[in-house]
Amino acid sequence: MIEAPTKHVISRIRSSYSQFSEKEKLIADYILENTEEIVHSTINQVADNLMVADATVFRFCKRLGFKGYQAMKIALASEIVNPIQDIHEKISEEDTDFEITEKVFQANIRALETSRDVQNPLSLKKAMEYLIEADRVFFFGSGGSNILAMDAQHKFMRTGMEAYAYPDTHVQLMSASQMRETDVAVVISHTGSNQDILDIVDVAKENKVKIIAITNFAKSPLTKVVDLSLYTVAEETEFRSEALASRIAGLSLIDSLFVNYSVKNKEQAQTATQRMRDAISRKRV
Repeated sequence: MIEAPTKHVISRIRSSYSQFSEKEKLIADYILENTEEIVHSTINQVADNLMVADATVFRFCKRLGFKGYQAMKIALASEIVNPIQDIHEKISEEDTDFEITEKVFQANIRALETSRDVQNPLSLKKAMEYLIEADRVFFFGSGGSNILAMDAQHKFMRTGMEAYAYPDTHVQLMSASQMRETDVAVVISHTGSNQDILDIVDVAKENKVKIIAITNFAKSPLTKVVDLSLYTVAEETEFRSEALASRIAGLSLIDSLFVNYSVKNKEQAQTATQRMRDAISRKRV
């Protein structure tokens, strides 16, 4: 599996916080509260201060998507030297309508910028190879993620490629059973731990299908079983889960795949788009 390097330690911790165990939250809180100290500390010192094993700290760094503590520390040092402006302000009940609107926009901008920065060029290139070489593409998602899957199918129809997406997870499972080795599956799951999606992946893998995941969590059951993962990053607030903000980033990531595919298959995409426009024009008075 190809995995994207994680650059933003603080954003990754905040976005994954709700999924952490109690020990992981202990380490996460320590890093967030002592960022400068962490940069100058060894893994042994951090473990001693928290009264946990070195291996516990090491596993936490791996869960964030790093090779180990040292890699996490280097990334954190880079953030301190070039700090990211914290525009993800808390929404208050005392805020005006405009202030709330502004903060929502800022949160979405932050999710887009951070998600853009964690993209791995090699993963994107490989994803495009899978899509270009495929005969058909199937998009899978459950709940809110299904909105992204349906949007992706709507976009890729315009490229002339056979694209499929279904709202019902039982029908998705059935369609996965009919996939061929020449197809590609794009599975979308914010947590990467949705059982319906994991079942769909298992069925698709039985047919030797190439599988691309779009998720917010670098270490999840989903990322362990797919061929490559593309990541979104978003933070949670009191009034808005990180899943909602990551949906904006997910739509943009899918849009990027769509535009890349269209550029690489220009004539096919132009012909398909024109045919669709001609057909839709019948609906206009």
